[in-house]
Amino acid sequence: MDRQEIIERLFDHYERPRHSGPLGDADMVQSGGIPDCGDTVTLYLKFDTAGTGLAGLSFEGRGCTISQAAASLLCEQLQGAPLTTVDALDDQAIFDLLGREVVRARPRCATLALNTLKSALVRYRAGL
Repeated sequence: MDRQEIIERLFDHYERPRHSGPLGDADMVQSGGIPDCGDTVTLYLKFDTAGTGLAGLSFEGRGCTISQAAASLLCEQLQGAPLTTVDALDDQAIFDLLGREVVRARPRCATLALNTLKSALVRYRAGL
């Protein structure tokens, strides 16, 4: 994708987020935010019966285009994914997913949803 296509995709996910809204039967709810810029995201996770994958993932949030588009893209990509796939994701993978050139000036916004998801998995595995 060229730069303009990347920007258009981010705006599309910001204006028409996928998997937006709470999951009524969520097993876990995790919130995260960036206090100094006001971006927030709340993730709703539903685990599969074995507890080894995501049966559902959705979000609610407020903030900039990048943070909210990142949450939408992440939720879209991880529907039904094994937890090992989530474990393997890092900041660089998110930058690649979103378009490295476009989001490099806003890394905290780009990784807010991923960091919130990783925090949720830490809590889940700790039985909290």
